[in-house]
Amino acid sequence: MGSILSNFYGHPNDDVIDPNIGLTGKEKRLVKETWSILNADSVNTGVAIMSSYFKQYPQYQKVFHAFKDIPVDELPTNNKFRAHCQFIISTLNNAFCALDDVCLMNETLLSTGQRHGRRGQSRQEFIDLKGVMMKVMKDALKTKFSAEVEAAWDKTIDVAFSKIFEGMENGVPHDGEHNQSQ
Repeated sequence: MGSILSNFYGHPNDDVIDPNIGLTGKEKRLVKETWSILNADSVNTGVAIMSSYFKQYPQYQKVFHAFKDIPVDELPTNNKFRAHCQFIISTLNNAFCALDDVCLMNETLLSTGQRHGRRGQSRQEFIDLKGVMMKVMKDALKTKFSAEVEAAWDKTIDVAFSKIFEGMENGVPHDGEHNQSQ
């Protein structure tokens, strides 16, 4: 995680703001370091996020046809749900690991937004998801989720969701088309 000198003097790019995404080198580093912890148990991280999301916002579970009628307490053992959670975390991993490759990150998030836009999903669903994600991360990371880490994640999720929203706007069906498949 860096040399001994960087622990004393900081990383050389800590204060440099990436003009493409507005994050400093330190913010990107904090996100990547904490994400690696969460991603180490990716399926259970996804299950924790999505189970919490559906408990807090039960109306959103109905959008997911494969498990819309499964009681939320049974979801963590449902293989279709677990597979979907793995897919979500995999997509997030691709985006968060590409913080230094903005073109790759943007394409990942734009296509995610296009898929969700074609399904008729809303910005509000993502806005609500952000709060759940932040809470799950805080619970999972405990003392590693410092105020500085929380601020870095808050910015990072906003950047990611802005690209997803852009993709949603470009992925909305025209001429009355509407695809609800998951």
